[in-house]
Amino acid sequence: MPIFWLILAVLAIAVAGFLGARHRALSLAGADRRSLHSLPNYYGWSAAIAAMLPAFAMLALWVVLQPIFLNMRAAPLLEMDAGGAAALAMADVRRVANGLALGLSSGVLTPDQVASITPEEVRSTLGAIGVALGSEVSPQTLAAAEVYRAGQSAGTAAMSVVVLALAVAGAAWIWLRTRPETRARNGVERVMRYALLSAALIAILTTLGIVLSLIFNTVKFFGLYPADEFLFGLTWSPSFGGGSTLGFVPLLWGTLYISFVALIVAVPIGLLAAIYLSEYATSRVRSIAKPALEILAGIPTIVYGLFALVTVGPFLLDIFGAGGVLGVSWMRGATAVMTAGLVMGIMLIPFVSSLSDDIINAVPQAMRDGSYGLGATQSETIRQVILPAALPGIVGAILLAASRAIGETMIVVLGAGAAAQLSMNPFDAMTTVTAKIVSQLTGDADFSSPEALVAFALGMTLFVITLALNVFALWIVRRYREQYE
Repeated sequence: MPIFWLILAVLAIAVAGFLGARHRALSLAGADRRSLHSLPNYYGWSAAIAAMLPAFAMLALWVVLQPIFLNMRAAPLLEMDAGGAAALAMADVRRVANGLALGLSSGVLTPDQVASITPEEVRSTLGAIGVALGSEVSPQTLAAAEVYRAGQSAGTAAMSVVVLALAVAGAAWIWLRTRPETRARNGVERVMRYALLSAALIAILTTLGIVLSLIFNTVKFFGLYPADEFLFGLTWSPSFGGGSTLGFVPLLWGTLYISFVALIVAVPIGLLAAIYLSEYATSRVRSIAKPALEILAGIPTIVYGLFALVTVGPFLLDIFGAGGVLGVSWMRGATAVMTAGLVMGIMLIPFVSSLSDDIINAVPQAMRDGSYGLGATQSETIRQVILPAALPGIVGAILLAASRAIGETMIVVLGAGAAAQLSMNPFDAMTTVTAKIVSQLTGDADFSSPEALVAFALGMTLFVITLALNVFALWIVRRYREQYE
């Protein structure tokens, strides 16, 4: 049974268990709810949870372990060494096996044809079904695919039986145990508490997994390449043929330079917009202007990158390039720090304005009233009372925007170029850490080489930088909120 239909079947059993347990509890209580320990729905939810929880847990476990078991059975038939070639061969085995199963289910192939098919016939037959193969099909691949297909078919059938049996057994067990005095509410709330705890742990475990994967691969990289040359090197010149120079400093400089230009654009505009929206704008104007400003945050970054490449870059080149309006030759191409910085700054405006607007609105009205009572004007109140009071929160908002700028990729790839260099000219092409992570992992990279593993070292350093900025920003914002709440 396909997994989708299996899930629907389990849900149907859970619904039946819910209705059955609820009805049984009411029947045993003589339809008098006051005789029940818990509300009737709690008895129903107890049966539904008992049906779904073990069934879905078994389904998830089976889905994870079955491919591993099938790979262990099929891999010895390939007679290949472990490594990238074996992984590619196993990918072809899975494609052939899935193609044979698809041919059987669609009627293109019969069981007799599958049993007697030759490697030469596999590619043409599966090509007609729409299954692409990476290489020629060998007899070993075909034999392994048949073992894989047979095991997959048997495993899927066994999975359906076991999962449905667990669902029925769980619902029936709770139905038989249902009594008016059963503490159904306690059990349901306990399960929900553990479910909420598990949901909270997912984010923590995901973060831990990301950090550990970065750490392990970074340690592996530093075992192949000197750490001091990476952290303090002034030249970035990777070569997958060997002899690479992987200095981190040019990438860090490009990242900080582009982020600095973006903040120069975003902070004044975003802060002034926040001041207007919170202090000067009427409620009607605010209800229109603030959502319109926040639309910028919903635009995909690839669209910003295309805007930088097609519009902003050529516009700046017409002004600051050779033969431009100003008659200077500061800019040699449309991709430059200024191009990416301006567009990234536009992208960051809603981050700064929205956070600053909320922080300014959180300043107590009593401080405004006291300033007005002393004879200060509205502009003087904003400059001398509101902004100083909101300054810690505004600084936190700016730091959060800076961490967002440091982690940006697509705008940099399309707008800043790919040159890793140390230059003070904002009209030169540069690149960032995120852009080089993409380039180092693009293509057929050998993940045992320093040129590929350096992406993890770059990611680890970027993670540490952005984490420090976020922690610092959250500390400032928290301190501000504790001051006024």
